[in-house]
Amino acid sequence: METLRPVDTSPETPETRLQQRVFAPMLHTERAFYVWIGFLLAVIALGAVAYYFQARDGLFVTGMRDRIMWGLYIALFVVFIGASMAGTFVSAILRIAKAEWRGPIVRGAEIMTVAALVTAAFFVFLDMGRPDRALNIVMFGRWESPLVWDVYGLTTYLAGSMVYLYLAMIPDLAIVRDEVGDKLSGPRAFLVRKFAVAWVFERSQMAQLGAALAVMTIIMIPVAVMMHTVTSWIFGMTLREPWNNPMFGIFFVVGAVYSGIGLIVILMAVMRKVYRLEEFITDRHFLNLGYMLAAAAGVMVFFNVSDFVTLGYKLSADATFNLDQMVSGELAPVFWIYIWAGLLLPIAVIVIPRTRTIPGIVAAAVAANIGMFLERYFIVVGGLRVPLNPYEPANYAPSWVEWSLMAAGISLFLLMVTLMLKFLPNMAMWEIHEQTEHAGAPIEQAKALEAGA
Repeated sequence: METLRPVDTSPETPETRLQQRVFAPMLHTERAFYVWIGFLLAVIALGAVAYYFQARDGLFVTGMRDRIMWGLYIALFVVFIGASMAGTFVSAILRIAKAEWRGPIVRGAEIMTVAALVTAAFFVFLDMGRPDRALNIVMFGRWESPLVWDVYGLTTYLAGSMVYLYLAMIPDLAIVRDEVGDKLSGPRAFLVRKFAVAWVFERSQMAQLGAALAVMTIIMIPVAVMMHTVTSWIFGMTLREPWNNPMFGIFFVVGAVYSGIGLIVILMAVMRKVYRLEEFITDRHFLNLGYMLAAAAGVMVFFNVSDFVTLGYKLSADATFNLDQMVSGELAPVFWIYIWAGLLLPIAVIVIPRTRTIPGIVAAAVAANIGMFLERYFIVVGGLRVPLNPYEPANYAPSWVEWSLMAAGISLFLLMVTLMLKFLPNMAMWEIHEQTEHAGAPIEQAKALEAGA
């Protein structure tokens, strides 16, 4: 039976060098890894202490009150839902477009999606005054409620993203099994063998994998769009200004793509440095991602101009209050940092050739994600500050409990990404192989995958 197993394993080949880079964190653990994990666990432990006080005393220990009943937790929920767009959606788009440079970035992006969705659910849990009643929304929730839609959308998106990640990882698990399986600990070697599902690089297997990935790619794009649209409907299905906006679904989807691409850039920069992947994550990858980031920022600028010009032209009572609080009022610092640093600065960095470098693109990605966090903050808090009756607008400031749990949630996200990048193949080796011009099996694998897709 003919197989497509790579045969050239001489140290001089890029294929072998890539395997060595991918196997290194799986086989060896440096002291810096333990320090980093210890730091993340310490921050999570601090969050556990903060949550103890919240569980004991209720949400009164937060800055949220009856008129501003959502705050940092829900803003972060939206942030991490947006971060989940980084992997599955962007990876699926690149696969559909047959972007031959996608190989080094898709695995990290797909891992990021799974971690972000789990973290998003974590912040929903934190926002509940009675988390012991969480299952009630499944058992007794009303189908008319966007909250119910979001719960089922989140679970569907998470399940689909995990399947998508696993399917694309099967050939790499087989490579790990064959090359270094005997060097792994007993339980890890057992799991690698089981999840590699007797993969032997047959043509029929490559064809079946190509077909499965094609199906999942087609499924996951609308599921991702659905997830972010349904999340927007939690806000948009109300009569509150500025949430009462039929454009909210588009805003959330484009904003998720924008912040997601930025997170991919940041993750690729970290992986490139930590795992010494400069040969495989190159200037070209950052440049292409930078162009995608600038394009998404341009779309965000267009939507913001369209939205604010329309509201400003009509100036209804609630819209006037909302625009005033953002342009020159309580939320003005947050709003203007979002506009200048979060939208315009990344475009300028990537348009100007002198700053269109790896450090510049990474800085633009960091600015984009800070800006998008601030946007989610003033959407949540700013929308709730608009008075529904003729009373003074309420103010909100997160308490130490909220800041501690924010840090714990971010640490949980980083912990999951770190552990998955260490214990799983952190690069899609088989996809990178098929996209190179090496002689032998990798080219044949690519042809077989194309035929199967």
